[in-house]
Amino acid sequence: MDVKLAQCFLAVDDHDKAIAFYRDVLGMEIRNDVGFEGMRWVTVGSPLQPDVEIVLEPPDASPDASPADKQALNELLAKGLLRGVIFTTPDCDALYERVRESGADVLQEPMDQPYGVRDCAFRDPAGNQLRFLERPAP
Repeated sequence: MDVKLAQCFLAVDDHDKAIAFYRDVLGMEIRNDVGFEGMRWVTVGSPLQPDVEIVLEPPDASPDASPADKQALNELLAKGLLRGVIFTTPDCDALYERVRESGADVLQEPMDQPYGVRDCAFRDPAGNQLRFLERPAP
């Protein structure tokens, strides 16, 4: 079976702040910016992975969510409790400095992990956790 990841989703509460972070700080491309029924979806992706996208969507975008569920999702996002994404980078320390200098919320400075990678972590402007790992040289 030939299966590959195409898209993953992150909830954001301010698309303009998210675009500034993902494009201007992380160097991602804006691939799509769509408004529909008062909501907005933006897709971003690394130029190195043209077939993989992150969809930045409103936290209450699901049409199947009840009003109480939508409120709960907005509250979880505000607390930074929704899941995030793990990226790879060839230089964790350089990436850390660039993202830290942008003013992003630092969760973890670069450190060597017992499972063999060096990584660091931040929150994006919406509070999503982003980890950046550097794999050891072969």
